Amino acid sequence: MIDTLTSAADWVVILPVVLCLAGAALLLMARHAGGYLAGFAMLVVLAVIVCDLQLFARVLAEGPLSMTMGRWLPPFGISFTADIMSAGFALAAAVVTLIVLLYVQMDPEGRDGTSGLYALILLLLAGVSGAFLTGDLFNLYVWFEVMLIASFGLMVIAGRDIELDATIKYGFLNFLATSFFLAALGLLYGLVGTLNMADIIISAPKANPAAMASVAALFLLAFGTKAAAFPVNAWLPASYHAPPPAISALFAGLLTKVGTYALLRTLVALLPGSREILEPAVAVIAILTLVIAPLGAIAETNLRRALGFIVIGGIGVVISGMAVPLLQGIAGSAVYIFHAILTMSALYLVAGLIERMTGETDTRRMGGLYAASAPVSILFLVLVFAAAGTPPFLGFWPKLLLLGAGTELSGLADGTLDWWAIAVIVALLLNAFLTLIAGTRLWAHIFWRQGHEGERSEEPNASLRPLGRAETWLGLVPAAALVALIVAAGLWPDLLLRSGTEAAQGLLDPQRYIAAVGLEQAP
Repeated sequence: MIDTLTSAADWVVILPVVLCLAGAALLLMARHAGGYLAGFAMLVVLAVIVCDLQLFARVLAEGPLSMTMGRWLPPFGISFTADIMSAGFALAAAVVTLIVLLYVQMDPEGRDGTSGLYALILLLLAGVSGAFLTGDLFNLYVWFEVMLIASFGLMVIAGRDIELDATIKYGFLNFLATSFFLAALGLLYGLVGTLNMADIIISAPKANPAAMASVAALFLLAFGTKAAAFPVNAWLPASYHAPPPAISALFAGLLTKVGTYALLRTLVALLPGSREILEPAVAVIAILTLVIAPLGAIAETNLRRALGFIVIGGIGVVISGMAVPLLQGIAGSAVYIFHAILTMSALYLVAGLIERMTGETDTRRMGGLYAASAPVSILFLVLVFAAAGTPPFLGFWPKLLLLGAGTELSGLADGTLDWWAIAVIVALLLNAFLTLIAGTRLWAHIFWRQGHEGERSEEPNASLRPLGRAETWLGLVPAAALVALIVAAGLWPDLLLRSGTEAAQGLLDPQRYIAAVGLEQAP
């Protein structure tokens, strides 16, 4: 039992969630208050960023930090536990949310908060922050549900037929994944008697290996579906193109990344023995996701659906780290998730600007945009290079770590060949090459070609319109600021790589995580 009050400084672990929930409730009650809603939502997210920055600096200096609700120690009390990976992802999610809140302001309809837009955005951030910071698997399920409720509301907020259709596809597969997640939780609790993450790390090695492998397989299926890994990925390109671009950006940056984070946490830190049993399956999923997703992007003509396939390709990159589970490989996965939160969101924000300037969603009806707006064309090209992993952009560094881990594990140096590792290396290189082809093809169709596809493609596109003043300051500038952050992180990656390596060390050797929760592992 806990006899002392929680230190005021330790409340920083829970404050990002509390602030978002309280802000969402206030915004919902005051949804008819007019133009103050957006400013209030931004102030709440700014406060969340300050808390996340303080939390990140603290775990970087001191290691994992935990706060337990109520008076009971874990595994009975509910814990929020932050390590460097969860704190870093929570910070990146809050930064993206602030950029999206600014971006929404360029649209007069988007500024209207009476529909509950800002409350739902804060509720989504609460769910994402809670999922990253919780130290308990049942509460991870709860935060997934909070995310789902908020994302359903955001997806149908405009009430168009295309959004209702997308929500049904999105909802069906996510509810199916949630059912697998709940089944895995029930089996796990029956086997080890706890759902506290630190306690599972201690208890799992004593449980039946075959039964634990079944639990891990259910987690792989559930989180793989939520992350949109192959072959359970069809819902993503069928749904992310439907809502307004700002909402698509929020989804692309946050939702699937929570799924990949949950995969890393459960399969690498909590159930490493079971992950070894499932390693061939993990490698196959990674390889197929890496190769098939960018091929889908090449074949697609709808801009945001094509970007959806690029998002899926990034999920393959993260899972490939679990297929080559050395320190470098896990670090590569962690750094890639951070990169993807920023880069995939920025891609959708720029896509929204493109759609506004062309009035089209089909790339065959776009064209000639370079002459109308060189800054937008440069932003899009930079993001394509970052997504493909072209040096020195941000996506290059995690892929370099993954290739290093794959090469070390492959046995190419001493002749003891590991064909799975070699296949992962080839798939990573293919993914970079195909993503570059898909991205530059989109760029050439949208910006380089003069007009619409067809016999008169050399004639100027008469339907283009320049961005207005509000669209420039509230749409282009926030997107450019996010791209500048991505470029800066790529040019000076030392802190990111050090943080990624420490995060991977924490997953592979979770003794500090267990100690932070207040438990001890038997010698």
